[in-house]
Amino acid sequence: MRALHVITGLGVGGAEQQLRLLLRHMPVPCDVVTLTNPGAVAAGLRADGVRVVHLGMGGNRDLSAVGRLVRLIRDGRYDLVHTHLYRACVYGRIAARLAGVRATVATEHSLGRDEIEGRPLTRGVRALYLGTERLGSATVAVSPTVAGRLRDWGVPADRIRLVPNGIDADRFRFEPERRAAVRAALGLPDGVFVVGGVGRLVPGKRFDVLVRAVAALPGARLLLAGDGPEAGRLRALAGRLGAANRIRFLGECGDGRGPVPGVPELLSAVDAFVSVSREESFGLAAVEALAAGLPVLHGACPAIDDLPTAHAPGATRITGCPDELTALLRRRIHAPSCDRLPPPRAVGHYDIRRSSTRLMDVYAYALDTVPPNRRALP
Repeated sequence: MRALHVITGLGVGGAEQQLRLLLRHMPVPCDVVTLTNPGAVAAGLRADGVRVVHLGMGGNRDLSAVGRLVRLIRDGRYDLVHTHLYRACVYGRIAARLAGVRATVATEHSLGRDEIEGRPLTRGVRALYLGTERLGSATVAVSPTVAGRLRDWGVPADRIRLVPNGIDADRFRFEPERRAAVRAALGLPDGVFVVGGVGRLVPGKRFDVLVRAVAALPGARLLLAGDGPEAGRLRALAGRLGAANRIRFLGECGDGRGPVPGVPELLSAVDAFVSVSREESFGLAAVEALAAGLPVLHGACPAIDDLPTAHAPGATRITGCPDELTALLRRRIHAPSCDRLPPPRAVGHYDIRRSSTRLMDVYAYALDTVPPNRRALP
C-alpha cells in the first residue's frame, strides 16, 4: 500500500509535528504534499527520508491547485490519501475523488466549539466541511472530545474513528545532565524556579495569564516557547509588569541541536509546566510534560480530561485566573525539592506506536469498505 498525506502547511505546529512523528512509525511508504508554506517541518520530513512536494497553492480560491493535486495523485498511483487541516481536507478530498483513489481518510486536529484552526465556525465553513467529508471514507478524531464535536457538528458517528495523538516518551525522559547543560546554555542558575509554557502565541492560549502569574512571583522565571501574532503584546505586557528580565521568549522550538532548545530540552530545564488554554483539541505539550516528570497545571486539555484522574496524578486542573495560578506556583516554589515524578499511565496511553497501529486499522477499514471499482468523477 502507498499513502499520500496532504496537509495545508508545514510550518511549526502541533498537527505538522504530529504528522512527522507519525510517519516515523508508519509501516507503509508515505509521501507528503503541502498546499502552502513548506517550512521547518518540511525540512525535517525530508531529513527523515520522506518525499515532500510543495503544491504552491496561492490562496483559498486557487482552484487550479485541485488539478495539480489530481495529477500528482494519479502519477503517484496512491492507494489511499490522508488529509490534515481544514483547507487540505476540503481540497484533498475533492482531488482524491477526481483522481479515482480507492480510499480517503481525514484527521481532524483542531476542531473547537466555536472555531476550527482559528477561523470562526460559520455556516459556510461548516457546509463546505460536511459536504466534502462525505467524499471520504472515514474521519479521524484525535481525542474523544473532538469525536463528540464532530458528531455534534453533523458528521455521522459511524464515519468517525478515534486515533489519539501520540508521543515518543523516550525523547522526554528526564536526564539531570541534559537539565544542567540546557540551564547553563540559557544562563539559568541551578536553584532558580523556572516555569515552562509551549504553544502558538495566539489569544486562545491565554499566555497573558501565565505572564501575569510569573510576574507576580519575584525570583521565578518563565521560558515561553512558540511564536505567533501575540508575541509583541506579550513582550510589552512583561515589560509593563517589570518582569522582562525574568520572562524569556524563545520563539519556535528547534530540534535540540542548535542554539534554540527543542521541547524535550526545554522541559528538562523547567520545574513546572503550565497550559492555560481556553480550548484545545488534544493538548500534546501537557502530555510531553508529564513524560518529562513535571507537575502540570492545565486549563482545557482533552488529552488529560478524557482519562480517569488516576492516569495523570501529576496534573492539576485550573480555572485560568492569574491569582489562582500565582498561588499554585508559589506553593511549588516553597515545596521541598524532590526528584521528577515517574511518567504516569497517561504517557503510555498516548504512545506513538499505539497511535500508528490504530491508524493502520483505520486504513484497513477504509480500503476494505470502499468499493474496489470506484471510478473518478467525470
